[in-house]
Amino acid sequence: MGIESIFGIPTNAFMSQLLLGLMNGAFYAMLSLGLAIIFGLLNVINFLHGAQFMVGAFVAWMLLTWAGVGYWVALLVAPLAVGLAAVLVERLLLRHLYRLDHLYGMLLTFGLMLIVEGVFRKGFGSSGLPYPNTMPGGMDLGFMFLPYYRAWVVVASLALCLATWLLIEKTRLGSYLRAATENPDVVRAFGINVPVLLTLTYAFGAGLAALAGVMAAPIYQVSPLMGSNLVILVFAVVVIGGMGSIMGSILTGFSLGAVEGLTKLFYPQASATVIFLVMVIVLLVKPAGLFGKIK
Repeated sequence: MGIESIFGIPTNAFMSQLLLGLMNGAFYAMLSLGLAIIFGLLNVINFLHGAQFMVGAFVAWMLLTWAGVGYWVALLVAPLAVGLAAVLVERLLLRHLYRLDHLYGMLLTFGLMLIVEGVFRKGFGSSGLPYPNTMPGGMDLGFMFLPYYRAWVVVASLALCLATWLLIEKTRLGSYLRAATENPDVVRAFGINVPVLLTLTYAFGAGLAALAGVMAAPIYQVSPLMGSNLVILVFAVVVIGGMGSIMGSILTGFSLGAVEGLTKLFYPQASATVIFLVMVIVLLVKPAGLFGKIK
């Protein structure tokens, strides 16, 4: 016979809630990864990230509703579309703020987020729009029922996060990116176009947010408010992991998703605030975050 309960909770309920937490953690990890890349390499606190997540979901919905284009194509098209829009934002606005205080970039991106969200609320209303589950059904594991799509979200996001970490930390391109933020003149001496490199970095971070939005569309309602509801939590995840820490964002995102999911079982009243409680404790003990370094 299998284990019937864990900490007094039925095993099925415990594992199902853990899976739900890991799924939410997958979105936390992907979004905080994009934020960490943009802050760590461009020194910009990108409040527009929540809107880019929301636009990715809406691009998937519009492709399906208006053009009959399904989920798998949207996984490619939405990040490209949002990434191109991010190129315009970086070229026209953000690049003028790199040498200024963080506050200027934060205020600019926060204002842009409100504008984008307002446009979509005007066009689509505040109520959510459904997006069909492209992988219905699941597998009975005996101790729990494993929905195929939720398993896909967790595995795919983990693989994408690790691939991004390897790209930035272990490749020559990643070394150029890191060097371009610390000593751009030396990188230019190697014949590399630093402004283009920074533009592509911002577009890549925005594309990650859009990809997360497409993956979230079949799970959550596609709504203009879906990004703003999530971005504050994601910023807390980034702070806990350490501002600019790539691996910190990945590990903290998945871990805090699981903690939040299990908190809903043991003490539901605290589930909405447990991440912020963890943030306060971490900042008291280690102000730079778990994986961050004080500069």
